[in-house]
Amino acid sequence: MRRPVVIIFARAPRLGAVKRRLAAGIGARGALRFYRATLAATVWPIARDRRWHTVLAVTPRGARADWARLVPPGTRRMAQVAGDLDQRMEKALARYPRAILIGSDIPGLGPADIAAGFRALGRADAVFGPALDGGYWLVGFGPRRPYRPFAKVRWSSPHALADTLANFRRHRVALLPPKRDVDSAADLVALRRARIRF
Repeated sequence: MRRPVVIIFARAPRLGAVKRRLAAGIGARGALRFYRATLAATVWPIARDRRWHTVLAVTPRGARADWARLVPPGTRRMAQVAGDLDQRMEKALARYPRAILIGSDIPGLGPADIAAGFRALGRADAVFGPALDGGYWLVGFGPRRPYRPFAKVRWSSPHALADTLANFRRHRVALLPPKRDVDSAADLVALRRARIRF
């Protein structure tokens, strides 16, 4: 049986190009340091786990970055397709019959979360990891999925998960425990109070 796939969405870590809302509160250099640290802390343990294949889906296409310091040697990379977030996510997941997609900026996310996601996919058509802001930190699909799983989703809003779940009314869905993502300086303060390391 072929191993499932974990897709990690990542933006080339360049000054001023990552975590712009966070940068508004802590500065572009602080946001870049946070992003690089969280990216490496996420990718290394997940990519080295042999229970699945890991693919780093990077944007923008052709961007140069020092990936060697951030990801384990041999980690497969592919470019995200052009388009909005829904198109990029849909195309990335469509390549594989059983896959999980995560972002690269969720502190504390690790192999145990990925394993829980694949266990959930053993009994459901889709799995989501809700974020405290109304979005989600993980999405995974089995072979049975809607034609347009991310249609009419209001991204970067408190409705993102609810809008996505509306597309799955005829499918079995599993939910993982919620996590906090970091979009702003206030999120970072809450994360540090919770003593989550990154």
